[in-house]
Amino acid sequence: MAKILIGKYEGSIYEEGDGWTGAISLGFASSGKRKRLKRKGKTKTEVRDKLVSAVKELEAGIKSTAYYTVGDAVDDWLSKGLKGRDAQTVTTNRILAEKHVIPYLGRAKLTELRADDVDEWLDGLTGRLSTRSLQGVHSILKRSIRHAQARDKIARNVAELVTTPRGRAGRPSKALTLAQANAVLEQAESSPLHAYVVLSLMVGIRTEEARALQWAHVIAWDEGKERFRSVSEAGFDHTRFALYVWRSVRVHGDTKTKKSRRTLELPGQAADALRRHHARQAVQRLKAGEVWQDTGLVFCTRTGTALAAGNVRRSFRLITSRAGIGDEWTPRELRHSFVSIMSDSGVPLETIADLVGHAGTAVTEKVYRHQLRPVITKGAETMNTVFGQSKSA
Repeated sequence: MAKILIGKYEGSIYEEGDGWTGAISLGFASSGKRKRLKRKGKTKTEVRDKLVSAVKELEAGIKSTAYYTVGDAVDDWLSKGLKGRDAQTVTTNRILAEKHVIPYLGRAKLTELRADDVDEWLDGLTGRLSTRSLQGVHSILKRSIRHAQARDKIARNVAELVTTPRGRAGRPSKALTLAQANAVLEQAESSPLHAYVVLSLMVGIRTEEARALQWAHVIAWDEGKERFRSVSEAGFDHTRFALYVWRSVRVHGDTKTKKSRRTLELPGQAADALRRHHARQAVQRLKAGEVWQDTGLVFCTRTGTALAAGNVRRSFRLITSRAGIGDEWTPRELRHSFVSIMSDSGVPLETIADLVGHAGTAVTEKVYRHQLRPVITKGAETMNTVFGQSKSA
């Protein structure tokens, strides 16, 4: 048994089993029982290094035990670090953690986690996850360790020392051609999702905005009173209609950004679809009777409750399949299609940005660059015209 001195603490390192054990004395508890800090390893040097690290953490006020794992840290963050977040955010983070973080790093002791371990873990996921998903799981680990840091369980956050690698290429968003859009509109007519599809395609609202839309925010121009009124009061016997896009299914009901709060006039076909949808919903309300929940939502279940995003996606895939364009489409691509149709029709980029609720054209160009064909070809068209004319002259 070798006696050691680490800082102000005395201890010893001794052979035990197939390796070595080190222990330092921390004095006595109030009960009179001796308090000791132990670490194990394959060599004496490894054990001494662990004891030195443990003493540093002890003097820095770190309270983590040798048995506190990465899995414990993630579980603590999931249960305590997401307070006030909406249920969908909590569920998404829990699924990512339980599928991609805990199975790979969960058993590692938090105090022994190294940046190399995090690098290897992320590199192993690059062929399976998109870059965005990799950023998500990496963020979960960083925030879990940060949560542990705030509770004096670890001194530093090694996950923040690692750069998230690029993941596998995801499926790029696409837009419907005019012919495809007409086919989808035709097949949607027999679907409960008809008005949802028409509104998303012809107005360009986000799916999260559509699912949160209320009848109080569907407005009609009252010619007699010369002002807009909710269709709940004014009815549909009018010629001009608009939407207050003021809500979303995000936490607290806020839209994505302040600029996303906008008022949009409705095309005639969208107004007609909402008129028919309103009538059908009145019939549904009568059939549901006492089980109907008066949420005021435009798009809801047969009992008035909010639509689940997954159900909307499945219903939309049925429509695209019947339209003959396959089932690899998502409702959010109706918004991309809106931008594409606007752009093909010569609508200026600045106007498109306002319509889709972007603060400026930079986001519109970045997110919808594949749909902005007239904008990105304008320079070539102009040069062809100018120099073509010059050559002819």
